[in-house]
Amino acid sequence: MEKQTVLKIENLTTEIQGQTIHQKLNLEIFRGEIFGIIGASGGGKTVLFRTILGLLKPKSGKIVVFGKNALLDNTDVIKERCGVLFQSGALFSSLTVEENIMLPMKELAHIPEDIARELARLKIQMVGLKESTLKKIPSELSGGMVKRVALARALAIDADLLLLDEPTAGLDPISAEKFDDLLKELQESLNLTVIMVTHDLDTLYALCKRVGVLVDGKMIIDQLQT
Repeated sequence: MEKQTVLKIENLTTEIQGQTIHQKLNLEIFRGEIFGIIGASGGGKTVLFRTILGLLKPKSGKIVVFGKNALLDNTDVIKERCGVLFQSGALFSSLTVEENIMLPMKELAHIPEDIARELARLKIQMVGLKESTLKKIPSELSGGMVKRVALARALAIDADLLLLDEPTAGLDPISAEKFDDLLKELQESLNLTVIMVTHDLDTLYALCKRVGVLVDGKMIIDQLQT
């Protein structure tokens, strides 16, 4: 079966304050894979994520997501089909878990509140948390629970592509392993495509068959033996 390309980056060059971060970087991600990105601190991993998300404009190059040019101002493909999990979880501290999960449904998908509330209940169950968690605020959650809630929010609009920034950072080994198992289960059941920045070698070997190493502004692709 021919592989379907979900994201393709061609000759991407990015600069920040005159410093070149990526130099004609190329990358192709296929449907249904979990792709890991590694590299030294300051090597451009976060900048690449922010560029894919449209938060930074590259100097040159092309980013195509689900067949659409993501760099065009009138393209909403990232908002409509991509979910993001930031390293810290990035939950809104003043909102309940339920409100955090509902937020992208209401703001991006314009789903009515009663339906969004029911969907939030389903999403929290999907990531293995009890319904009672919905009424808590982030400060009442453990580190592992914050990651799961952030994952539920990333899945809120039924995203086809997930971008995860250090998803197991700050978790103890047991919690990290449980999160890896959850992510693998969701990826297989929902046929998700996942791009993941991580320093966690256990997570890489547990989830990824291909990995991209950022070196000198370029991406070197390698196959993992699992």
